[in-house]
Amino acid sequence: MEEFGKLEERVVLVGVQTGDNDNVEESLDELEELASTAGAVTVGKIIQNREAVHPGTYIGKGKIEEVRALVYAMDATGIICDDELSPAQLKNLEDILDTKVMDRTMVILDIFAARANTREGKIQVELAQLKYRAIRLVGMRSSLSRLGGGIGTRGPGEKKLETDRRLIHQRIGQLKKELEDVKRHREVTRQQRGKDHALTAAIVGYTNAGKSTLLNRLTGAGILAEDKLFATLDPTTRSFTLGDGQQILLTDTVGFINKLPHHLVEAFKSTLEEARYSDIVLHVVDCSNPQMDMHMHVVKETLRELGITDKTIVTVFNKTDRLEESGLPIPRDFSADYQVRISAKNGDGLKELEEILGNIIRSRRVYLEKTYSYSQAGKLQTIRKYGQLLSEEYTEEGIKVTAYVPAELFAGLYGDGPEEKE
Repeated sequence: MEEFGKLEERVVLVGVQTGDNDNVEESLDELEELASTAGAVTVGKIIQNREAVHPGTYIGKGKIEEVRALVYAMDATGIICDDELSPAQLKNLEDILDTKVMDRTMVILDIFAARANTREGKIQVELAQLKYRAIRLVGMRSSLSRLGGGIGTRGPGEKKLETDRRLIHQRIGQLKKELEDVKRHREVTRQQRGKDHALTAAIVGYTNAGKSTLLNRLTGAGILAEDKLFATLDPTTRSFTLGDGQQILLTDTVGFINKLPHHLVEAFKSTLEEARYSDIVLHVVDCSNPQMDMHMHVVKETLRELGITDKTIVTVFNKTDRLEESGLPIPRDFSADYQVRISAKNGDGLKELEEILGNIIRSRRVYLEKTYSYSQAGKLQTIRKYGQLLSEEYTEEGIKVTAYVPAELFAGLYGDGPEEKE
């Protein structure tokens, strides 16, 4: 396993069960995966049943003693709480336990810091880190000086931990300006795509659902695809040519997760704008995961919160090759416009997915049947470039053509004037 840091951390995971609907055991299993991705080894788990989390210490006094004993017995270097801790909770737990205290948000931010490669990704991570840490500096100083590194201390924002809040807020202001520049650049790129009249599809889904594997399989994008949470952070757009010659732009996006830190939702809105401005949303689902329904709900709720609605939704149930092994029922999503079952790993179902994409593209285009004079032959190049040429027949009268073309080009292509310049 690739590790992001040299310091091997041994952690105890702590969660609070507050209601019948909370499945803390499953949430801690996911937290263990997150910790592993960040380079930590889980050596124990503790769950407390409470009506609500303790406002001052997250868990009750008796359970704190149990945590302390387990940390000592397992020679753990710290604990990770399954929820985002307040500054008071963080400081109080550190003082009482005399060990490093982290929360779910800190671990996710740490993974993001390690995964960010592009300028935009690094800016967004640092921005999220600074916002999170600005109000927690006092609580974190003691643990940092005592343990000297590990989860929560690496990444672009680590040098800022020991600065005062005034400097941090100045840095936040500077980063926001840099992010605006990046946004403007992306807007120019998006406008250029619009000129190409190509439909766009954003690939979204719960982390580790197989989004990058699907993009790699369809386009040969060569994106890192690992069986790890948040293997992909920075969005990647590639062109995919269907068997009938039609083209569509596919964009891989960052994976969603339960209890996604609000710092990251805000910071990564610009990244997820690719989904907002897309024509189609490909919702990739790991149908072999027992938590499939919860994962689907998290993705749909996050999309709703980001204002990504009124899109053509294609639910892509991935990893069907594992269904027989899992014994799970055949998945369905009645809220989607289309649904398909595939295995991105071995290629099963991709033809059906391609057909669905082809049908969506055709539904957004206009059927054209026309005979062009030979002096208008240049219009065929426009059709080939932006539409789908179904047939062409060369006759004495001219070139008889049938095709599907973008609606915005129909008037120019159907008219008898000369070819319009691009």
